[in-house]
Amino acid sequence: MAFLDSFRSILASTWLLSIFSNMAKAQTVPTGCGDGLNWIYYNLCDLSAAWGIVLQAITSAGIVSSFILTIVLVASTPFIQDKRKKSMVGTQVFFLIGTIGLFCLVFDMVVQKDFSTCASRRFLFGLFFAICFSCLWVHAGNLNYLVRKNTGPNGWWIFGIAVALWLVEVIINTEWLIITIVRTNSTVQNPCAIENQDFVMALIYVMFLIIAGFFTAWPALCGRYGHWKKHAVFIIITLFLSACIWIVWIVMYVYGNSRVGKPKYWDDPTLAIALVSNAWAFVFLYIIPEISQLTKPSLEQTFEEDLYPSRGVGYETILKEQTSQSMYVENKAFSMDEPQAAKRPVSPYSGYNGQIRSSVYQPTEMALMNKNTTELPYDVIIPRATANTHPAASGNSTLRAEDAFAAQNRPTTNNGQANSSPYSQW
Repeated sequence: MAFLDSFRSILASTWLLSIFSNMAKAQTVPTGCGDGLNWIYYNLCDLSAAWGIVLQAITSAGIVSSFILTIVLVASTPFIQDKRKKSMVGTQVFFLIGTIGLFCLVFDMVVQKDFSTCASRRFLFGLFFAICFSCLWVHAGNLNYLVRKNTGPNGWWIFGIAVALWLVEVIINTEWLIITIVRTNSTVQNPCAIENQDFVMALIYVMFLIIAGFFTAWPALCGRYGHWKKHAVFIIITLFLSACIWIVWIVMYVYGNSRVGKPKYWDDPTLAIALVSNAWAFVFLYIIPEISQLTKPSLEQTFEEDLYPSRGVGYETILKEQTSQSMYVENKAFSMDEPQAAKRPVSPYSGYNGQIRSSVYQPTEMALMNKNTTELPYDVIIPRATANTHPAASGNSTLRAEDAFAAQNRPTTNNGQANSSPYSQW
């Protein structure tokens, strides 16, 4: 009997232990997450910690937007008329790749720390920011050439300089990662055991890129060709807001979280918010304005279109030119069929050749009558239909031109005068 009582007590205690263990397990799994989910992904589904879910939604929208903008940028390349703008397309695509990387890195900040996440945070945080800020710096340097000479370096040179500046950060992060993880025995057991100050100090080169790009863009506002200045304004505003974001998150990451309480809990949200806010600043302040300016014609092309509006290749322009040419040819054909100028009456419209009236001198009837009318032979004048009456019997005292012509050709016998006046018969 004593054995049975002891066996029953063992079963009861085991049953109670299983119940308490299940209750503890149910309490450790946050609401919104499944039972079989790994603990490092709890921030992705924890409804009590809403910052992870909110950042996921904003980050997902940023990834989709950046991908669409990349497609739009590449697809608009054949429609870019200005070669100087087209030379920056490769660098801007590289910039968008860095922006997409910043959005993707937010998920690494939301996921809790382990060996892989800590290593990727250290290496990729400065890497993606170096891509963006190096592209902004070389674009600012290119604008300094454009605003003064209206010509800039080749696009491959610009892209190569941006890649070279980015490779410097790659070398720095690789060495720092090797030194802090492989060479240090204390971080082998815990790869995330690194101070916040050390993480910020590893980003000094990225801070240098921000400052260099900001001060390089300012001289681009003082050049001769002012239509490039708006691109410099985009860069200055983007870098200024980025510098403000970096100052805020560094202060919170190094000093503010320890003052607020729970510094380890607020470190990951601080870095994630810094990433997503700076990435959206790149999209709204630099990428979208630059894409909107790519397909617009340059100032020289606009001036040529305004100065020579008839140089178009449209159907209406070609039709007008053919119409004017055919009109001129028809006028020439009609003029070939007509008699010579000495045997036809002079008309004020005889000099018309199909050209615009404002560009051709057109004399009036009065000007033709006053211009040496006596030099023309009288046979050119068309006789008017009149009654066959003697001029003396007419009641009209005005001498007509045909009467004067007939009197001049009549043989004269008055006293042997060779040239008698037509008025002598009266």
